[in-house]
Amino acid sequence: MIDYKDGDQMPCMRMKITGRTEDIFVSKFGGVGYIPHDGSFPVDNEGRQLRFLAQIDCSKVTLPEYPKSGLLQFWILNDDVYGMDFDNQTNQNTFRVIYYPTVDNTVTRDEVISKIVKHDWDDYEYGMPIEDNGEFAVEIYESISTYYDFSDEKYDYLDEDPEDYGGHMIGGIPVFTQEDPRWQEDLQDYDYLLFQMDSDYKEDEYVIMWGDSGVCNFFIRTENLKACDFSDVLYNWDCC
Repeated sequence: MIDYKDGDQMPCMRMKITGRTEDIFVSKFGGVGYIPHDGSFPVDNEGRQLRFLAQIDCSKVTLPEYPKSGLLQFWILNDDVYGMDFDNQTNQNTFRVIYYPTVDNTVTRDEVISKIVKHDWDDYEYGMPIEDNGEFAVEIYESISTYYDFSDEKYDYLDEDPEDYGGHMIGGIPVFTQEDPRWQEDLQDYDYLLFQMDSDYKEDEYVIMWGDSGVCNFFIRTENLKACDFSDVLYNWDCC
């Protein structure tokens, strides 16, 4: 685990919702993601389909550790804990990270939708952090992130959401509403923020809500990221 110091800054890629989209080949949050002709929805060990959380068009990411092409996807089970295993946060059973190095543009949205199987969790009140029918295009751009020690009085007057703190992000310095799960000795080498999805509000209504105004993070070892090996990822979310 990186020991951040107050005021530390790191390069990152910011992600900003730009509007709704039904395109299955772009960076997006929620809705329908790409699945190849011969592919299927990932499932947990009970056979329940996971639900699409987000995908990143890696060609838009300029961080040197990241893949240069393809789609990187994040899937979770839409249960009451958003598919997180609190006893083993690297267990890719009720969450999954999938990388497609190449994309077949002949796949259609309707074809992907035809592979959906409804299960009981689909009716759960808090089943997904993204609003009902939410399907958002995402712009990716270069930025920085800064670590703030909020126990220090000098930050009492920071804006509620400063530009370089929190938000949807690739790389950089993660944020938490509780604590960094990597304090545990066996998790400390998950040193790279693969993807962060924050709670998000538009026009005084939420479009993404992790519990009670929480945030979600996926971490990976840098050497695995460089090797495009996404089999060992740490998934965390917490809220106030």
